[in-house]
Amino acid sequence: MAAVAGLCVFAILVLGSSRNRNQSQPQETEEPVQTVAGDYFADIAVQDYGTITVALDASAAPITVANFVSLAESGFYDGLTFHRIMDGFMMQGGDPTGTGSGGSEDLIEGEFTANGHENPISHLRGTISMARRSGDNNSASSQFFIVQSDSTFLDGQYAAFGHVTEGMDLVDRICADANPIDDNGTISPEDQPVITSVTIREA
Repeated sequence: MAAVAGLCVFAILVLGSSRNRNQSQPQETEEPVQTVAGDYFADIAVQDYGTITVALDASAAPITVANFVSLAESGFYDGLTFHRIMDGFMMQGGDPTGTGSGGSEDLIEGEFTANGHENPISHLRGTISMARRSGDNNSASSQFFIVQSDSTFLDGQYAAFGHVTEGMDLVDRICADANPIDDNGTISPEDQPVITSVTIREA
């Protein structure tokens, strides 16, 4: 039973394996996302809550950090939401459709052990990581999640790329306030916490 429960929790982090690849789905690009040298801070402002500050680790996941920084600096995340929240586990956002099935234009390579990348970041409380589709290691685009409670069973399967340095109390409040409508942590559109902006600063 414990193994089955673990698989159920694992499944809620993916983008949704049943979506049509020709509708509202990021497409492969011939020109890869450029990696970023150095580390960054991301200030994720959430309406009615405050700002969650995350230290991004480009040495652990350069492709992932470059993608996140590029999206944030373009204003992509401004006005998007956290559409999936599970108190005691994680909160997930960054989908322009607010449904868990959307993303940005580009897909990126998954920087984790199961995909041939050595990524030393463990999915402990406060870790930020990328969501992806089940069965497709290179399907992450814009959706990310912040781990509320230690979830090391995700290690090696998802591209963790930083840690919350300030605002974990806000993560706890957002998770506590959430009222999911199903066991996957789906939040009704009208109740999804809004990301007002994501501001990037060099460390």
